[in-house]
This record gives sequence, C-alpha cells and structure tokens, in this order.
Amino acid sequence: MLDVHRLMVLRSVVETGSIKAAAVHLGYTPSAVSQHVAALQRETGTALLERHGRGIRPTAAGRLLAEHARRVQADLAAAETALNDLRRGVSERLVVRYFSSAGAALVPPVVARFRERFPGVRVELRVGKGLAMAADPDGAADAEIVLAADLAGMPPGLRAVPLLEDPFVAVLPPDHPLAGNATVELGALRGEPWVDNEWPPGNCREAMLRGCGAAGFTPDFVVEAHDYAAAVAFVAAGLGVTLVPGLALRAISTEGVVCRPVERPTPTRQVYVVVKDQPPRPELAAFLELLREMA
Repeated sequence: MLDVHRLMVLRSVVETGSIKAAAVHLGYTPSAVSQHVAALQRETGTALLERHGRGIRPTAAGRLLAEHARRVQADLAAAETALNDLRRGVSERLVVRYFSSAGAALVPPVVARFRERFPGVRVELRVGKGLAMAADPDGAADAEIVLAADLAGMPPGLRAVPLLEDPFVAVLPPDHPLAGNATVELGALRGEPWVDNEWPPGNCREAMLRGCGAAGFTPDFVVEAHDYAAAVAFVAAGLGVTLVPGLALRAISTEGVVCRPVERPTPTRQVYVVVKDQPPRPELAAFLELLREMA
C-alpha cells in the first residue's frame, strides 16, 4: 500500500518544482524530502522524478501520483471537516455553486438569513463557470446558480428554476457626452474605445457582442480587463466605455463612473438555479425560497 504521507511530499515537489522549494513549503530539510521521494520510488518500483537541465521534473508516473495525491488530500480534508462538524453538532451540509457576480450580489445575504434558520447546516460555497452538475450530478453541488447559456445540453434528472433577468448597463466616464442622458442607445456607442471585461471570454462577453451586433457594430476593444471591477476602473480613468450586468454592479464600486440603462437593444442575461429534479430536502427548499426572494 502506498504511503499517504510520502504521496503528499511528492505532490509538493511536483507543484513547487524542486526539492528545495518543497522542503521550504513543508518545513522539512531537503534531505528529508529526498528520502521520502526515494522511499516512494522504491514502493512503486518506478522513477517519479527525472533530471531536466539543472533542475528536476516529474515523470509520467510522478505526475499521475501527484494528481492522485491531490485528490486523496482533498478527501482527507473533507473527512476531517465532516468529523469536526459532527463534534460541533452540525449534521447536514449544503453545497452551492455559483458564478462570481451572482455570488457577490445574491449569495451572501441569502446565506446569512439561511444560517439564522438552520444553524446546524454547514453551507459550502464554490465558485465556477458552467454547469458542473451536468458532468457529476451526484457529487458536484446541491444547487448551482448559472446562466441560460450554461443550460444547453442539460441532462435528464436536473431542473432549472428561473431567478431573474439581468440587463446590461452602460458604464461611461463622467465627462462622456452621453453621461447626462437618462438612457443610452447602444448604437450611440459605435466608434467609442471599449473596455473588455471578462477574461477568459465567456457567456457575458458573448451577450455584449450580440447586443452590439444587433445595434450594427462590433466594439473596438482597446483595453482587456480580467473582471468587471477592473473594467470599471479603466472606464473611470477615461480609457473607454463598457457594458456590465446590473447584478455585477451591485457588488463593485462605481465611484468615478456614470451608469445608465441601455436600450435599442438591451443586452440581457438570464440567471437560473439548477437542482436535481426531485423533491428537495427541507433545508435546500428553504435556501431556494430565500434565493428567489433575494433575486
């Protein structure tokens, strides 16, 4: 049987890229790390690391074991958490997955109210994109907050509950000629320098591009931003304009910019929560009720 502790040491070597870095990370001496890896190589009967220039790199077997070590370590952490919960009297767990802007605006107040009603339930929040339940309906989450585009190809056994329609809003520098308007026609932003706001590109960027296309133009992106908060900061600096979903604007600072509703057309994203297509247990039903109220 493989030694779990040695697997953890190997994982650290593979992830840090060297014996010395792994030793610093683990609080061991480099000699101790080398001895653990050597012992694991004897146990497996195969080389796990190989020389590469002046350093080392994992062999195929080393990468394989390091990946399994990551899973083992995650399972051990989950077991430890479950045991601690049991000791504290927490008997249930609710796993909710969400995309970032929905999480920042919707999830915190829902979880706060939920904990008041169900103090014995542990709520685990996990961020991501797409519908993980489609690939792992039994283990990914109890509920997932997703966009309509994520529902394509949703397998049987899952149910999508609509939460809200989230229209995009024009974000402009305060001295922009359209900043004084009550609303902004999307076509009026043709020819402006644009700030992109989603990297890597995803469903929200596609919705923005479709809206601009319907208005007869393709935005000229001069700035690439990682997220909405960074995009708004670039707009505040006068580097361009952008569109941001209204839900996302609730969770970030809009100081230094002007936000106006967009029309003709109004790009919109539809937000859903996905659950298993079966009667939910009481705590999940309560969470969904609170989520719909907040939405």
